[in-house]
Amino acid sequence: MGILEKISEIEKEIARTQKNKATEYHLGLLKAKLAKYRSQLLEPSKKAEKGEGFDVLKSGDARVALIGFPSVGKSTLLSTLTHTESEAASYEFTTLTCIPGVIQYRGANIQLLDLPGIIEGAAQGKGRGRQVIAVARTADLVLMMLDATKKDVHRSLLEKELESVGIRLNKRRPNIYFKIKKGGGIAFNSTCPLTKIDEKMVQMILHEYKIFNAQVLFREDCGAEELIDVISDNRVYLPCLYCYNKIDQISIEEVDRIARQPNSVVVSCNLKLNLDGLLDELWEYLALIRVYTKKPGQPPDFDDCLILRRGVTVEHVCHAIHRTLADAFKYALVWGTSTKYSPQRVGSNHVMADEDVIQVVKK
Repeated sequence: MGILEKISEIEKEIARTQKNKATEYHLGLLKAKLAKYRSQLLEPSKKAEKGEGFDVLKSGDARVALIGFPSVGKSTLLSTLTHTESEAASYEFTTLTCIPGVIQYRGANIQLLDLPGIIEGAAQGKGRGRQVIAVARTADLVLMMLDATKKDVHRSLLEKELESVGIRLNKRRPNIYFKIKKGGGIAFNSTCPLTKIDEKMVQMILHEYKIFNAQVLFREDCGAEELIDVISDNRVYLPCLYCYNKIDQISIEEVDRIARQPNSVVVSCNLKLNLDGLLDELWEYLALIRVYTKKPGQPPDFDDCLILRRGVTVEHVCHAIHRTLADAFKYALVWGTSTKYSPQRVGSNHVMADEDVIQVVKK
C-alpha cells in the first residue's frame, strides 16, 4: 500500500467519522497520521531521477507568487504589470514553466512569479504541482488569481491543495511552546483554558510521532491541527491576496459583493481595470516602507530610497546603508511621521515609518 493510498484511506475515514466527544481522540490520531504521511510525500525520494525544476533566483525587495487554476489570466497580469512577455492564449496550460517578472512600484522592485496553473491533486504531484507549490513556499506573498465568472469552488480547492503541503494562508503561527527533551516524560501545561484539546490527546499525538519526552506549553486555545503544525515544524505562514479577474463579464452587484470580501481585490486584465488598486494592496500586504537618507548640510536624496519592512528600527537602516555603520552609530536625526517633531534626535531603537528621512551621526 503506497503513501497516496494510505492518505486517501485516512481522508475517507475522517470524512465518515462523526465529530463528537467520543471520537475526538480517534480524529486527533488520524490527523496526526495524515500530517505524517503528507510530510513523507513532500520529501523527495533518494532514487528519483533529477527532473527540471523551477530554480528562479530570488531578486528584488520582495517576492510574490502568482497561483491559480489554468486560464484565469495569470500570464496576462504578468505581461500587463511588468515588462516581461509571458505567453497568453485562450487554452489551458499555456505556461509550462516559472516565468519571473519585476514590478517597479514606489521605488521598490517586486519580483512576480508566473507559475503554471494548479489542478486538483497538485499536492500529490499532478501537473507539476509539487514544483509549483515548492516555489510558492519561498515567496513573501501568495497572489491567488481567481475567475470572477466562476463560483468560489476554485478558491476552496486551491486553499485545500496549499493547506495539504504545509502552506497556511493568512494565519498566525500557533502560540505553542514545544521542546523535545532527553527524559522526564511529557510535561504538559497551559496558560489559558483549553476547549479543543486536552492532555490525553496531546500525549496520543506525540506518541504517534514517537515522541515520549517533551515539554508542551499552550499559550492560546488551540486544537489538534495547530499542535501537529508545531510538531512538524515545516509549515510556512504566508499572507494571501485573492485577486478576482474578468470582472468585465459579471454584473456590478456581483463585483461589489466580491470586492467586499476580506483579503480580496477585483481586476480586469483585458480592460486594465483597477490594476493600480491591486498594486496598492500588494504594497500594503508586503508591509514595505521607504526610507530616504540625508547627508549633513545637504537636501535629502529623494531619487534613491531604501526599501525595508514595516517595523524596522534605526539599527536596521544602518545595516542596510553599510554593515559597519551600526558600530560607529552615535545618534540619528529623523524627519517624518514616526517622530513627534522634525527633526527629532533618536537612538538605534527608534521605529521608522514610511517616507521618513534619516541623517546618521557617527561617533
